[in-house]
Amino acid sequence: MSITEKPESLAHVEVQPSSFDHANHPDKPFASDDVVTGYETTVEGLPKGYFRSRFFIGTMLATGIGLWAGTSAFSYAAPILTQINQDLGPDPRYTWIALVYNAALAVCLAPVGRLSDIFGRRYYFIGGAVMAVVGTIVCATAKSITTLIGGNVLLGMASATQLSFHFVVGELLPMKYRYMGNAVMYVFAIAGPGVAPSISYSFIDRYPSVGWRGIYWLLLAINGVALVLWTLFYFPPTFAKKHQNQSEGEDKSSIWYWIRHFDYVGIFLSSAGFVVFLLGLSWGGTVYPWASAGTIATIVIGFVILVVFVLWEIYAPIKEPLVPMHLFKNTEWVASIVVLGVGAGVYYAFAIIWPMQAAVMYDEGNIHHVGAISNIIGLGMTGGQITGGFLAAKIGKTKYQCMFTFFVGGVFLACAAIVTRPEDKAAAIALVTLGCYWVGWTESICLSNATICVHDQRQIGIAGGMAGSLRAAICGVLTAVYTVILSNRLSTNIPKYVPDAVIGAGLPESSVADFIAGLAGGSLDGVRGATESVIAAGVSAYQEANAMAFQTVYLSTIAFSVIGVGVTWFAPNTEKYMDEKVVATLGSDDKNTAAVSEKRDSEV
Repeated sequence: MSITEKPESLAHVEVQPSSFDHANHPDKPFASDDVVTGYETTVEGLPKGYFRSRFFIGTMLATGIGLWAGTSAFSYAAPILTQINQDLGPDPRYTWIALVYNAALAVCLAPVGRLSDIFGRRYYFIGGAVMAVVGTIVCATAKSITTLIGGNVLLGMASATQLSFHFVVGELLPMKYRYMGNAVMYVFAIAGPGVAPSISYSFIDRYPSVGWRGIYWLLLAINGVALVLWTLFYFPPTFAKKHQNQSEGEDKSSIWYWIRHFDYVGIFLSSAGFVVFLLGLSWGGTVYPWASAGTIATIVIGFVILVVFVLWEIYAPIKEPLVPMHLFKNTEWVASIVVLGVGAGVYYAFAIIWPMQAAVMYDEGNIHHVGAISNIIGLGMTGGQITGGFLAAKIGKTKYQCMFTFFVGGVFLACAAIVTRPEDKAAAIALVTLGCYWVGWTESICLSNATICVHDQRQIGIAGGMAGSLRAAICGVLTAVYTVILSNRLSTNIPKYVPDAVIGAGLPESSVADFIAGLAGGSLDGVRGATESVIAAGVSAYQEANAMAFQTVYLSTIAFSVIGVGVTWFAPNTEKYMDEKVVATLGSDDKNTAAVSEKRDSEV
């Protein structure tokens, strides 16, 4: 069978009739919360060898490799932003490299889900892969910080397709295997967030002729492979296939219907709201002080725009809203999203905070050692996501799994507060790793539930995309809270501990400010009076001040853990959904594309 031929024909597969057409009656409730509509077939209705076909396997590889690239676009660059700025700058705007990526990702997730629900996913995901290739070339060849920022805008937009793996995999696998399918995808993330610090530091230290640009050349190769796989193997239902079986109401089989009635105002309001709100949160304490008018005004304006967006979606006379608001009447879905966001906030916050702790508390003068220690956040979360995905359906009672795993993860993170000495490095690593592992288990279940609990599976894209956007918003809030706590405690503790220690060791009082600045910058060269005994006393006091600040951060996780565990009470037990329904099939339309041969194989 050539690579352009499809598996045994799926032309006989018909979309199963829905007991209720919620797409045409969005204001009416479902007859039962257990009713799931909008699926295409069941496992029994699939042709022989379907899950072994090169189209299915190729699509799964494209999704996994795309996820690797999308997560790495942020995680590879984040640990070495300072080194990048030293090479291209210095430019105070270098923090925008990370800020614009997250903002672009959050803005594009929901529209990608909704638009691909309507028009078909193939060209959105191919287009995302093309954008990723272009973005990595722009970043790898950048001659200025502003150019690198522009490249990361493209990478963030592209990642909206790459990080939408949960609904791509979800609609192609039977409902009962969605947890496991996501777990397989998380395996690809090991090479991304799992070991990102080690990869980034290796390019800086071992390949200085390439330096930080090496991470983008590596991403170019990964994105290139993903693009080829999407193009050759991903043939989901087209627009015509999606709209061929319509029940009652206005004819929606014409593309012009959707162009005329699409919610352009909603897209503008949601995009503007998310961008302004998330950038405001990201600016605080980094680009601008938290108390500055710019930071406060940006956060408030962004929040107000999001409120206006919600009111528009509820009350505006629009035929095709960006977000079907009945999703927010689904308690199971909402609870899953909130827990997902709180859990993901642990990763994003500690991906920033833990490397700082490792560098200050456990640095042995080896950048690779610090990188290896910094890996535990990504490896812990990914390990939990993989384990949870493989075991969620087998264990069952996912509601109680989420309660248990989030509680245990919260306990381990809170216990990390008792580890305050550099010599307790092993205990700190163990506690933080275990905390991230169990929270990762919870996040894996909740991300799958964001598509499993959708009653009309024709809306799996917007449900999964909106989940991603809300997850980003919650993560932004949590990251801001954790970093503010750390910043405030450091601004109190360092003046409290360091000056007395270094003056007592013989440092002139006039050199204290330079000494503290040198500690923060990693070099004490040129500080008058900085003898070995002064440096030893100063470093010890500086570590103690930081340890007390990190302790407060770990204690603050208790509040969010309580919230997370509390919300899990409303999370679903998903046994009722664990059947063999398949939402979409690959190559199921004989007119799918001219590249798909009419040849039919009886075996794969």
